[in-house]
Amino acid sequence: MKIIRVKRSESPMKRRIAINLILFLAVLASCAPAESTNKTPTAVVAGETVNQSPVESEATARPTIEPFRFVLPTPGAEPVSGWRPPLYPVPWAVSAYDHFYFARPIAADTVNWPLAEYRYGGVFFAPNIVHTGVDIDAADGSPILAAGPGTVVSADWGLYTEAPGNQKDPYGQAVVIKHDFGYKGQPIYTIYAHMSKIIAFQGQRVETGDVLGLVGATGATTGPHLHFEVRLGANTFYSTYNPELWMAPPQGWGVLVGRLTDEEGQLLNQYPVEVRPMPSEVPLRTVRTYAGGVVNPDPYYQENLVLSDLPAGLYKVLLNYKGKDQQFWIEIYPGQISYFTFTDEEGFQVVPPPVPTLDFLPETATAIP
Repeated sequence: MKIIRVKRSESPMKRRIAINLILFLAVLASCAPAESTNKTPTAVVAGETVNQSPVESEATARPTIEPFRFVLPTPGAEPVSGWRPPLYPVPWAVSAYDHFYFARPIAADTVNWPLAEYRYGGVFFAPNIVHTGVDIDAADGSPILAAGPGTVVSADWGLYTEAPGNQKDPYGQAVVIKHDFGYKGQPIYTIYAHMSKIIAFQGQRVETGDVLGLVGATGATTGPHLHFEVRLGANTFYSTYNPELWMAPPQGWGVLVGRLTDEEGQLLNQYPVEVRPMPSEVPLRTVRTYAGGVVNPDPYYQENLVLSDLPAGLYKVLLNYKGKDQQFWIEIYPGQISYFTFTDEEGFQVVPPPVPTLDFLPETATAIP
């Protein structure tokens, strides 16, 4: 560094300039570049391996830059659509012999159709235990509704054993309604069983849609559901008829009814019958025939097979009888019953139901005193 000497004889102004020059040169000398000890940080992308030497400790490690991560719920099972059109208004009858008098005992916003695997006349628990109604697989606690107007004649345990309060009764907690109307001059009753809670009471007057209780699993059940029966003539275990012939179908849908007999004219019992919508070759339903015991055929149709809630259209019906496949096609019409027969000699036929006897007088929903 060059040193500038200042003579005392110089003027004060020159002296100040010289001092400032010395200070300026000193500042420049102190600003000489020095080797840096800090390296420029390198961004680390998630998933990229970066070799560092030496390895940084956890205390001094730089945070890595990670992309956004979305935690999505585990996918569940695909929902099963149970949508169906609204029901026909009750009472509904296209034919003079029809008797769709009842609304569904479960509201339309949930499952309110018969369980396919255990229909009227079905055998599940044992060969000698025959199903005398239909099961509706509604959720536990769902409201159970009156299917028609009438009077509650029983609301308790003990329906089957006829012992009120018997908590070992297979029906569990059940409600019985005697309806304001009948059929062929006979009274009609509906049964609502396996309730978790009874809301109605004996002697209560109810209208269609009134809440009777809640779906449950009391009595002989494998899980929560509603067991629904239609009884004609008397409120007894042996007076039941197929509820699928009494509940109004969804609008635009119909009901398949058949009478299948052997070479001696006896009703076929527990024969599986496939029903396929055309042109599909996939069975829509497999329904079994029923006969005898505690179940009864309709007074007019004399059936042993019923499959309700079928959208209108053409269907193929298949039966394996004596090792031979039999099949035919039948049209389902909106709001109507499509009837067929099967005999050992003639196979399938689409024919009118049997001619009613002289004492058969079909009625609409007539009042019962």
